[in-house]
Order: sequence, then C-alpha cells, then structure tokens
Amino acid sequence: MTEERSFFNEMLDDAGNPRSSYAKLAQWLEDKPPNFLKRKSREAETIFRRLGITFAVYGAEEATERLIPFDPIPRVISPGEWRRLSAGIDQRVRALNAFLHDIYHRQEIIRAGRIPADLILQNEAFLPEMVGHDPARKVYAHIIGTDLVRVSENEFYVLEDNTRTPSGVSYMMENRETMMRLFPELFQTHRVAPVDRYPELLRQTLESVSPNQAKSDQTVVLLTPGIYNSAYFEHAFLADSMGIELVEGRDLFVDNGKVFMRTTRDPKQVDVIYRRIDDAFLDPLTFNAGSMLGVPGLFDAYRAGNVTICNAPGTGIADDKAIYAYVPDIIEFYTGQKPILNNVPTWNCSNEDDLAYVLDNLEDIVVKEVHGSGGYGMLIGPTASKRQIADFRKVLMANPTNYIAQPTLALSACPTHVASGVAPRHVDLRPFVLIGDQVRITPGGLTRVALKRGSLVVNSSQGGGTKDTWVLED
Repeated sequence: MTEERSFFNEMLDDAGNPRSSYAKLAQWLEDKPPNFLKRKSREAETIFRRLGITFAVYGAEEATERLIPFDPIPRVISPGEWRRLSAGIDQRVRALNAFLHDIYHRQEIIRAGRIPADLILQNEAFLPEMVGHDPARKVYAHIIGTDLVRVSENEFYVLEDNTRTPSGVSYMMENRETMMRLFPELFQTHRVAPVDRYPELLRQTLESVSPNQAKSDQTVVLLTPGIYNSAYFEHAFLADSMGIELVEGRDLFVDNGKVFMRTTRDPKQVDVIYRRIDDAFLDPLTFNAGSMLGVPGLFDAYRAGNVTICNAPGTGIADDKAIYAYVPDIIEFYTGQKPILNNVPTWNCSNEDDLAYVLDNLEDIVVKEVHGSGGYGMLIGPTASKRQIADFRKVLMANPTNYIAQPTLALSACPTHVASGVAPRHVDLRPFVLIGDQVRITPGGLTRVALKRGSLVVNSSQGGGTKDTWVLED
C-alpha cells in the first residue's frame, strides 16, 4: 500500500481542515518553529535511554537491545469514539471469557455446531489439563490487549485478541509520562483521561481473583523468564509500580500443594501469580519437562485451588488466529447480541475453497501465521516483490493449516514527526483490559505507528514506533 491510496486521516477532514478533537493540537503544531519537534524527539530519546526503556530483537545480528522510536505528536480520540470502542471491548472480553469457560467444561458451542470441534480440540493452544477446572470468579483471561484498527470515521475493526501475555502497557505509561514532561502546556488546554492508575487497578484485579480472599494482605508476584526476555523492562516496571516481587521460577517452590516464595526469612505463601511466561514452560512436571523457567508442581497447586495464575493456562485458544474468524459467532452465542466491533473478513487456509482464493490473490491480501506474532512470518501482498510472493506461495502450500489471510485494510493515519516534518503515518491501537471482580478498561492504550512511508507494519520488531494516546474527556 502506498500513501496515494485512500485512507482515513484522523486529524484532517476531506477539505484539509482539522477535526474538532484535533483543532487545538493542529493550531499548536502550526505555531511551532521548524526544528521544535526534532529537538523534543531528541529529549524524549534521552529520557528513554536513561530509563532503559528497550526491547530485545531476537535473531538480529546487530545489538539485541533497541529503543522503541517515540513519536511526540499524540493521537487524539474523542469522548464519543471512546465510548463506542470501550463498549465493544467490554462485550468482546466478556464473551471470550465465557467461551473459555465453556470449552473447558460443557462445550456447548461445539454441541450447537457454531464452531468445528477439531478447530478447538486439535488446536495446540487448547490444554486438556484445564478441562473441568474452575478458576477464581470463572475468569480465564485477566489481562487482555485488544488490537484495533480504524478505516473510516465510524469503522473500527478488531485485528486480534491478545489473551495470553499481552505486552506494551509500560510503553503506554512511559509515553504519557514523557509527554507530560515535554509538553505540559498541551495538558493545560486538553482534558486528557489519565492512564497512571493502571498499576493500581492491575493489582486490585489480581487480588480480586485470589483463592484466599479471607487474607488481609494478598501476596501477588510477577513471574518473569528473566533478563533476556524481550519484555523484561515491562516485567520489572510493572512489579515495581504495583509494589510486588518480581520472581523467576527458581524463587518459587511448591510444598504440600501450595506455592511459596523464598525470602531472606521464612518462605511466604503466594496467592496470585501474574505470569509472563508461556504455558509450556510453567511447570516441567505437567508440560515441557525440559523447562528451567517454571515451577515444578505449580499446575497441581493451581488445580487444587491454592493459587491463581493470571492469565490462566489455556487462554491462548481464545486469541488463536484460526479461532478469530469465529469470534462474532462467539459473541452472539454467549451474549445474544450482535458484535459492536467488527472482525476483519478472514480466509482460513485450512479450508480448500479459502486456500484456493488466497493462492489466486496473494498480491492483494495479507497472510499471517496462525500462531505468529510480532509481524514475523507474514506476507503483505501489495508491498511484496514477485520473488517474495513466489517463495511464500511454496511455504503456504506446504502447510496451509498454519495460515489465515485477510484483505489489506487502508489503515487510518495520524500526524507523525518524520525527517521531512509532519506527515500522516498508519497506526493501530492496543487498549488494555483488566478482568477480575469487574471489567476495567484503561482509556486509550498503546498506539503503534508505522514510521516508514506507506508501511502498514506497526510492530516495533519491524521498525514501528509508538505514540501517546489521548482520550478526551467530556
């Protein structure tokens, strides 16, 4: 896709005039001297370097630790737009949790013929070990990152539901903190909904699903794979912000069906584990026997109801890209309502007719791995070379069940600081949702921006950046 192709400009209308939510920001940008944003971008980079806000790039030959590029021009969302988005997100996350409870119990949605049994029962993200288990408050996915894109003034689509271990919330918070340091005058002229309560609300959510509600002080820990994980900065950031311990598997042990944390004094029983490691590595006695990251006996302690794991093992089935196409049916089945937010039309390459269509139209569509993430293993047809399309065709035909395909959307664009000045660049949005005793949606979320002209790939691992997201209050 090139920038000549039609796309929705979030700041300017068709006549080139600022939309009402952007009016003050547009005037502020107009009044600034040419090098102002360049100077502020350098200041932001200095702040991020000092704080150590980095991410790891696996398989890169250059240095593995990188700064995520930060764009100093905020994305603005009006109060009305946010009300619709948050209502759609609320509906979606409740339905996904109902779906998870159902497939690990009576499997009514399969019995009703609304979703093929093999798509769930033969899916590697489905954990038979979770069948029959009731997590606290029947919540499976406690932290969800819902990826949204916009294609017109009133059209938003959900790209995917991140129900395993969604990341990026630390960048959302640090982006806001940096903006408040750099441009305090902007916050005096805009009523921007705050995001700084996220760690407090996250801890409240985690404590609300403790199996030991009678305890006055819940012991919550964040389980990390360690310093070499790409999101380790975020793990440390969140643990520190919540005032809880950041632990690795070796810091925990199971005794008499309960989980304990080693301390300099006596061991302390753990009530809730906010895990940032994948299912397979949680417990070498139940899952991957070679795992050095997990805790032997952890899953038995969890099944016994003596500790809560957030997100629950087996939640990955809800954000599997093969299941994604059925989410509108899932919402209708469990809520009796039509989806407020639409899915992107999807072709499942395990279906012969869908595969035939995809193979005939590779140059016009986007093809993704079912279990892929981070922008890896995908083909964006309109920007791919003939050689790339030919090579991908062979890979797709060799293993079609591993792929889904979608039309290339004309993603909306926001004003972004680039080398030549200010220009529109394509964006997506990841709002963060907390589900425990209630559903809590942080206003805004993480806006990711494709910094290359015409690019649709917003992932930081593929050269994308981030910007602050402002939800205006009434």
